[in-house]
Amino acid sequence: MADSPTLSVTLLGAGQEVGRSCCVLQYRGKTIVCDTGVHPAYNGMASLPFVDELDWSTVDAILITHFHLDHAAALTYIMEKAGYAMDGKGKVYMTHPTKAVHKFMMQDFVRMSSSSSDALFTPLEMSMSLSSIIPVSAHQLITPCPGVSFTPYHAGHVLGACDYSREEDRHLVKAEVPPVRPDVLIVESTYGVQSLEGRDEKELRFTSLVHSIIRRGGHVLLPTFALGRAQELLLILDEYWKKHPDLHNVPVYYASNLARKCMAVYQTYIHTMNSNIRSRFAKRDNPFVFKHISNLSQPRGWERKIAEGPPCVVLASPGFLQSGPSRELLELWAPDSRNGLIITGYSIEGTLARDIMTEPDEITGLKGNTIPRKLSVDYLSFSAHVDYAQNSEFIELVKAQHVVLVHGEQTAMGRLKAAMTARFKDRDEDVKIHTPRNLETLELSFRGERVAKAIGTLANKAPQENDVISGLLVSKDYSYTLLDPRDLKDFAGLSTCTVTQRQKLVLGVGWDLVRWHLEGMYGSVEEGLDKDGVKTIRVMGAVDVKHNAEHELTLEWDSTASNDMIADSVLALITGIDKSPASVKLTSPQHSHTHHPHADSHEGDPSITRIQRIVWFLEAHFGDVELHMPEVGGEQEQGENNEPALIVRMDDSGETDAHINLVTLVVSCPSDTVRKRVEAVLDMAITTVSSLTESFITGASMAPEDADPKQEKSTSPDGHANIETTENTITVAETDVAS
Repeated sequence: MADSPTLSVTLLGAGQEVGRSCCVLQYRGKTIVCDTGVHPAYNGMASLPFVDELDWSTVDAILITHFHLDHAAALTYIMEKAGYAMDGKGKVYMTHPTKAVHKFMMQDFVRMSSSSSDALFTPLEMSMSLSSIIPVSAHQLITPCPGVSFTPYHAGHVLGACDYSREEDRHLVKAEVPPVRPDVLIVESTYGVQSLEGRDEKELRFTSLVHSIIRRGGHVLLPTFALGRAQELLLILDEYWKKHPDLHNVPVYYASNLARKCMAVYQTYIHTMNSNIRSRFAKRDNPFVFKHISNLSQPRGWERKIAEGPPCVVLASPGFLQSGPSRELLELWAPDSRNGLIITGYSIEGTLARDIMTEPDEITGLKGNTIPRKLSVDYLSFSAHVDYAQNSEFIELVKAQHVVLVHGEQTAMGRLKAAMTARFKDRDEDVKIHTPRNLETLELSFRGERVAKAIGTLANKAPQENDVISGLLVSKDYSYTLLDPRDLKDFAGLSTCTVTQRQKLVLGVGWDLVRWHLEGMYGSVEEGLDKDGVKTIRVMGAVDVKHNAEHELTLEWDSTASNDMIADSVLALITGIDKSPASVKLTSPQHSHTHHPHADSHEGDPSITRIQRIVWFLEAHFGDVELHMPEVGGEQEQGENNEPALIVRMDDSGETDAHINLVTLVVSCPSDTVRKRVEAVLDMAITTVSSLTESFITGASMAPEDADPKQEKSTSPDGHANIETTENTITVAETDVAS
């Protein structure tokens, strides 16, 4: 196929940054948006993707990869205020677990932001947007609009995610490698070329650090998001407490009503988790019913009571410490050196969680007050984002032609691009790595051939090498199908018809003169009567010229690409007859015009005449040419060719004579040089002596097998040939032309 499809990729967020993920894909008139998140470091309108840069009424579908706020929290704004679902037709797709958790996440998001003056939407608008979300299952093939389909895969990261992690942790499987090879891979670059420590070493260091803070009489603060990594940390702590009886009197809390609500969702979707969780659940051991961890009720002033109480461990949201329970506990615990803060996930630039990792001497409170920082600060990454080893492995396994890096800060993204480019260069692989900025449109073209599937009658017999397969090429939703015309209705719901074109002309010359000019241009023509007894000349088996009345002609032909061109040439020829000098000469009393001298002879055998002309042409180039005709009934010697042939004599020895088989027109000669020269001259001879009619082969009509032939020829009683045409026609053009 000659078309070269182009995919446009535009990032409205997460382009050389982490946060407000929003990727717009445009392909052949279809627009798909992946993710609609907010930026955790900003509030209100400033946290949104660049939503004004897209006409959301043109979007065919929105796909949400997982429930994190930086990937999904702007969805309600886009649906209710940006014009995406105003008519109720906007389609949004999530996996079943993602939709279940997204509801609770958005309720908490609205509650936290409703007290501020820059809230993005109301609780009512949030509830209305939830009703438009379509849940889907992993491995389910979804077609949101004609020509576009997608399939979700288990991807790790968080429950229900299609954004990926390649490390199997305590409750999630690692990301699946898709069974197809895509042209484009859009992938995160959060950690750039950084490599994270293994899970066992990381868990050991984490539990040892928590235990040491408890031993020195301090409180442990673990700022996490309510869902995702929090469940992983709770599983680790519950198992560690079980193995250490000395810690049984030390409480572990998770301070999140949202986490408590969503724990039921985690228990519902056990079947989507790894084999360890599923096997425990099968033994009636629900791993999410914790024995040493409790949800912390949050009455007024609970933070101070916890701070003044005995040592404990608290998992509190949000993970970036910008507000909420985790921020309030930090401000209370920061002045005490016995306490400890452990950052367990990736922290976005511009948040307190990122800033405090530099261990400043003091921090600024929510009320603008200065608070001394004496508590210890440690960082262990339990982030579900891939590191360099996992990311590079996945990119190489997928084997995409284009890799688009998103969800990464500029420096980290640039380092990953450089590292991957070097790896592919060493292997001599042509893989292009792209790092688009926000609002920068990336145009990607794809190499490779388009494939057409033969179905129906054409698929009954497997084609062999060099076989020519002909049929109708049907294009639908960017896929191609090759069909026998007779199968068109069964497989494509379409039918065929023949379009007949007619054009009337008024001409001030006689019928014989018209025939003379047509013979001069096209060689032999068929002359006879049509079914109505009208004199008709058929040109090149395709165009009928009918003599309706004196000085009135009608051109009629079945419309095809080739027939239309022949009709154009016939029309041009006929309309120029009365202006031709030859016409003036031929219509004088001294001349007659029965048949054109350039027309093929109607007397004798036309094939003999054609052979004579080829002989004359060859003799003009090579000299002597002999005609070899086998004797009828004669005995054939072994190795002798018993078919008529022309022998081109090159010299007296006969060692370089060329033989031209008149049946197959194949040239044979001991000398390759002589053979190629004779073949070239023979091609010129055939082209020169053949008329247009002989060179043209009319295409077969696409009528069903049981239909009458498209054109039939019979003889009338008076000896004229009757030229008939079937009635299954549509007249699309009737034009009067006066000349």
